[in-house]
Amino acid sequence: MLRTLVSLQVLALRAGDRLRRQLIEERGQSTAEYALVLLGAAGVALLLIAWATKTDKVTRLLNGVIDRVLDQVS
Repeated sequence: MLRTLVSLQVLALRAGDRLRRQLIEERGQSTAEYALVLLGAAGVALLLIAWATKTDKVTRLLNGVIDRVLDQVS
């Protein structure tokens, strides 16, 4: 009986260790996934900024919005 309880305790401890290791590995994996998503978002933002500075469309859009707002106010 005592031997069985000790065996069960050892198995439970091993399972707990495995679970702890797995959680730590998954935590690192999700950190890497977030980093990749942030890099992708930064890349898209850089492309958008490059396009916006190369073309005059954003400036015209903002000027049009401001002009309409000023026309509505006055």
